Amino acid sequence: MSQILTGSRSVSKVVNTVQQREGGGFLVRRPFPTQTMMDFDPFLLLDHLGPVTYGPNEAIGAPDHPHRGFETVTYLLDGTWQHKDSQGNSGIIGPGDVQWMTAGAGVIHSEMPEDTFFKKGGLMHGFQLWVNLPKVDKMMRPRYQDIPAARIPEAVTEDGLVKVRVIAGEALGIKAVIDTRTPIYYLHYTIQPGGSISQPVPSNYNAFVYVIDGQGLAGSEERKIKESQMVAFAQDGEEVVLSVPAEATAPLNVLLIAGVPIKERVVRYGPFVMNTEAEIYQAMRDFQSGRFGEIDF
Repeated sequence: MSQILTGSRSVSKVVNTVQQREGGGFLVRRPFPTQTMMDFDPFLLLDHLGPVTYGPNEAIGAPDHPHRGFETVTYLLDGTWQHKDSQGNSGIIGPGDVQWMTAGAGVIHSEMPEDTFFKKGGLMHGFQLWVNLPKVDKMMRPRYQDIPAARIPEAVTEDGLVKVRVIAGEALGIKAVIDTRTPIYYLHYTIQPGGSISQPVPSNYNAFVYVIDGQGLAGSEERKIKESQMVAFAQDGEEVVLSVPAEATAPLNVLLIAGVPIKERVVRYGPFVMNTEAEIYQAMRDFQSGRFGEIDF
């Protein structure tokens, strides 16, 4: 008989970010993959871009590049991006918007500052999460979901001390509008001083929070957490607990992300994530031979 777990999860690991340049040379803070933590099944990468203020004609992005075998999730807090891909999709991603792209069998896309933003400059701040696909879905048809800020559900606790944006999954009684291939929670919590949350997350999910800014307490042991830390939780409970002491001088802003582990072999090479080396070589051949298409608009 399997053990039934209740109560809050404990913290299993705290990971500090490392800085790395990506795309056209923009600087990101990355908790994984690093030498400390390679991945967090089913998640492959989390990058925190900015906040950085660009002058006119200074902003940089990620020109045309391929992906196969996973999903990319872009969430902007500030700034404006222009997305284009080889499936003919295009869209503008602004403050509070989410772009969920399933690369599947292969896609080429670009993520560049939108023209007006590039010309005028301004504040850029956002995140990109990579979500692995199970073997059965790795060669699925690519798809693109563009979710404007106005469509992302939000909720506030009765005491007004906690606000959540539900990008994926469910929180405070409201459900996300996005369709995910595997069960996932992607929640943006803002907790004011004196506030706390107990977010239900089934014990078979891998769960972590990433601290955008502020300080607070996490887990059953009330571990202190701070900006730019990833906090991984053990699978020893059914809730993720976060709080901010009443005497704190600023709110705690976090991403709470959780998903069911795929538990399959991961072989990755740059923008390709498959199950075997042979599949990686095939992805490279397919890309080089033009089978991913091209961005021609």
